[in-house]
Amino acid sequence: MLCVAFAVVAKDGKSGEITFKVKVHDFGYIQESKGPVSYNFEFTNTGSTPLLVYSARAQCGCTRPEYPKQPVRPGEKGYIKVTYVPKGRPGAFDKSVEVRTSNNTEVVRIKGNVIPAMK
Repeated sequence: MLCVAFAVVAKDGKSGEITFKVKVHDFGYIQESKGPVSYNFEFTNTGSTPLLVYSARAQCGCTRPEYPKQPVRPGEKGYIKVTYVPKGRPGAFDKSVEVRTSNNTEVVRIKGNVIPAMK
């Protein structure tokens, strides 16, 4: 019976829950020579308890995520900053970042096309 009560609380959204404004950002065409580009993925804690972001992991070293280390209170906004380093990577890219929180795991993506530097 106690297990059922815990399951109902979890389903009713009583814990911190991350809700992203957008999950994909397209940089379009970027110049390799201008260096790294960044985007802040805005999110809101739509749950009723503080949300903890445990990690934000990219699939490769060319993508660098940053995330809040402090709890995000219910109703507050936070940001996952994702920086892409285009040096030596001409052409199209599509990179994902796995965001692990106290409640679940979400994935955000950046994409675009790198115009090579003139030689």
